[in-house]
Amino acid sequence: MKALIPAAGLGTRFLPATKCVPKELLPVVNKPVIQYVVEEALAPKGVDEAIIINSHQKPQIERFFSEDAALVEHLKSHGKADLAEKVEEVAALPVSFCYQDDPKGLGHAVLQAAELVDDDPFFVLLGDYFVPNKAMCKAMQEVSRAHGNCSVIAVAPVPHDQVSRYGIVAGEVVASPDGKTYAEEEPGAVLKLSGLVEKPSPEEAPTNLFIVGRYLLSPRVMELLKTQTPGAGGEIQLTDALARLLEEEEMYAVVVDAKTGCDTGTPAAWAGVNARMTLTDPSLRAAFFEELGSEELK
Repeated sequence: MKALIPAAGLGTRFLPATKCVPKELLPVVNKPVIQYVVEEALAPKGVDEAIIINSHQKPQIERFFSEDAALVEHLKSHGKADLAEKVEEVAALPVSFCYQDDPKGLGHAVLQAAELVDDDPFFVLLGDYFVPNKAMCKAMQEVSRAHGNCSVIAVAPVPHDQVSRYGIVAGEVVASPDGKTYAEEEPGAVLKLSGLVEKPSPEEAPTNLFIVGRYLLSPRVMELLKTQTPGAGGEIQLTDALARLLEEEEMYAVVVDAKTGCDTGTPAAWAGVNARMTLTDPSLRAAFFEELGSEELK
């Protein structure tokens, strides 16, 4: 089973930094964002490879996941075996690449990996959002198994005046795998979907539940993407293909707490994630406050 990670975007919100450093390689504490996402992607049972959908303009991502024998030897010879081990661990991750050099939307990005996923279900994880405890995809997998291995997406509540920024779902709450029935917007709730719409107006939105960027999808999606016409923004939208899939197959959504994840999609969000991750690391917390200085903390 494969996990796809779209990462071909130019990261224009982070210019000029992303002129030479891909957004996905910007660090959160001591690891780049893309490493957190890859490690999360490989956590669910049965996932044996992460496929990064990259651009040829961003070879730095591939270099990051490649072996670097010279660096490892240098670190070891200078008594830094612990750092050498971390470098080797990254190179050992089962990561491969395909390419999207003409970005035409998320659906178009996913389609570039069609020849690599075989005829199996697959995960899609957006590359600027990661879940430190790696539990979200595992919860989706549990819901899928409880409903005949159907497609499952992760959703979360959003203020009603912001629905036009996201893919929004409609559906009916059903029992969750733990046997409980939750309120529609309560984390843990499971919905049998009846519709999906990309970036609706507040007046047209069927719910306030938006897709947070984690999908477990039927292989049928790849066939539908091959004939998917452009949608919102003139792009091939994955949400539009999922709406077509819903006409053929059952689909479910599991409500999650979006705050359990870390959104690094904007400079402010990325800075906030770095602060959050630092504050939760006992080895860094005290030094972090010391570096901030007492005046800044008042």
